[in-house]
Amino acid sequence: MVALQVHFLLIPSLLSTMGAAQYVMQDAALLRYIDQRFLSLEKRLEKCNQDMLEYVEEFREFSRMVLSRLTGLSTDKAEVKREVENLLTRVEHAQRDIDYFGSVMDSNACVEVHEDLLKEQLLEEAEEKKRLKVMLNASCDLMIEGIRSLKVVKKTGGKHGSWMKDPSKKHNKIYLLSGSVNNVILEFANIMTFMENNQTLKARRVPLPLPWEGTGHVIYQGFLFYHRHGSLNEIVKFNIQRRSVADQMLLPGAGRIPAYQLSPQTKIDLAVDEQGLWALHAEPETEGNIVITKLNAAAMVVEHSWDTPCSSQGAEAAFMACNTLHVVHNSPSGGSSRIQCVYDVLGALNAHTHPGLHFPKRQGGHSTVHYNPKEKQLFAWGDGSQILYKLHTKQKV
Repeated sequence: MVALQVHFLLIPSLLSTMGAAQYVMQDAALLRYIDQRFLSLEKRLEKCNQDMLEYVEEFREFSRMVLSRLTGLSTDKAEVKREVENLLTRVEHAQRDIDYFGSVMDSNACVEVHEDLLKEQLLEEAEEKKRLKVMLNASCDLMIEGIRSLKVVKKTGGKHGSWMKDPSKKHNKIYLLSGSVNNVILEFANIMTFMENNQTLKARRVPLPLPWEGTGHVIYQGFLFYHRHGSLNEIVKFNIQRRSVADQMLLPGAGRIPAYQLSPQTKIDLAVDEQGLWALHAEPETEGNIVITKLNAAAMVVEHSWDTPCSSQGAEAAFMACNTLHVVHNSPSGGSSRIQCVYDVLGALNAHTHPGLHFPKRQGGHSTVHYNPKEKQLFAWGDGSQILYKLHTKQKV
């Protein structure tokens, strides 16, 4: 019995000793794990350090190579520079030798070549002038000496517009185009019908498929020629009888600035004289001076152009008469109109001022002034009035 009691007393003691041993074993395992992890980290750090040293050494080697190459380039550059300077020196010496030989050689051959070129140029200019005279029918030898009288035929429409006859036709029809943008022509049987109070009731209305711009349109050989509204420089040829567009063309250089400073609504002014159809406009490249262009009315192509010394500054209108441009000037407030500049494309008259060519009796500006070569009259539109001016002409000297 006593032995049994001793056995039961030893059991707790043994259990306590075994538990303590188990804890010791666990702590030892943990220490081994931590030690292994530190060893692994130390090896990785050592490898990282070794790699870093290798990278640094590689970078230093690359830097030495780059510096060596750059030094070589500098040496090559200096060598090339010396070669170029040597070549330039040789070229200068050769140039001096050439200049010397050129100065001592006989230059008669060069003079003969220059004289031949000059003769050829003069011959070409003479041929061109001859061709222009044939094209423009040099028999037109009239010049305007004065503006005799005026007649206010009617007062209808607004400030801007144009009216005219067709100088190439035998009929006496009158055409009225009111406004600077519109698409309806009014056609009257004659001037008496046009002058009646109820003239619009007796007019034939001719609508256009494309509206016009400005007031620089003309009627010639049964066609209306006008600047198309909304376009830069498109000219439309409209068949009045058939009421259809017959042709169109672009006028190079035109449409960017007004043809006349005092009539900004008109960019392209078309004109008719004894020689046919013309176009007048101004260009920035000519510093606003007026450019004359001869048009082929049948083919709708440019035949020739002239840059004139006649300025568009202070101008309100212009017209062509017998190959000659006449520019009408006025004051901005609308004073007495006068022909300020004249330019003959064939050179019979030099561009000059005409202080004596004043429009008679009337104060105010003109929207358009168009020449009728058949009747030797000017059809003008001034402040809503349709005006006729008779001209006094003489032969060109």
